[in-house]
Amino acid sequence: MTEARLPARWTMMWSRPVGWLLDHVLYRTAITGRANVPKSGPVIFAGNHISFLDGPVMFGAAPRPMHILVKKEMFKGFLGKVLRASGQISIDRSGDRAALQLGRQALDAGRCVGILPEGTRGSGTAGNISNGVAWLALMSGATVIPVAILGTRTGDEHRDSIPGLRRRLHVSFGAPLNVTRRNGEPGRVSMDRAAAEIRAALAGHVQDAVKTTGQSLPGTK
Repeated sequence: MTEARLPARWTMMWSRPVGWLLDHVLYRTAITGRANVPKSGPVIFAGNHISFLDGPVMFGAAPRPMHILVKKEMFKGFLGKVLRASGQISIDRSGDRAALQLGRQALDAGRCVGILPEGTRGSGTAGNISNGVAWLALMSGATVIPVAILGTRTGDEHRDSIPGLRRRLHVSFGAPLNVTRRNGEPGRVSMDRAAAEIRAALAGHVQDAVKTTGQSLPGTK
């Protein structure tokens, strides 16, 4: 992005009802753990990634509005206009410091940022995540909330598939996590350690949600 600006707060407000409709009219979404989300201050929602719908479903289920980091390929045509108008942030997954800086600006302003740190749709186990979420957490001091998203893709459904209407979905907000840089610790070491802590928290929370809901993760197709 060039001359990127922090989206206005109102962009998230009009789209909140749309997210609610997605979760509770088009689909049947069970939501747990909302009390784990701080009522104020910067928050990073870090969700697992199995489907196109993960970001919108997380957006609609969260108790606070957020700016979601969305791959730049989605910002085309009508969908791109909708994403911009709803305050989402375009990011180049090959490396995009400008987008991360914009996310940090949002967090420094006390807002919330959503990210799917696995980067690409897969089985959703959070076995690997990018260091972008760790950078945001360390630089902003924001609380990280692991988010388990289940049901947006099931069984052997292809990763490009869209779930049928009125399917039961599950969104679970996990225990808050704060990562900090330790005294005398090199920056790269801090980044890797923070990423490992966030990955472990997200992966563990996803597995707990699978056990609690009985909703299994999909394959890698």
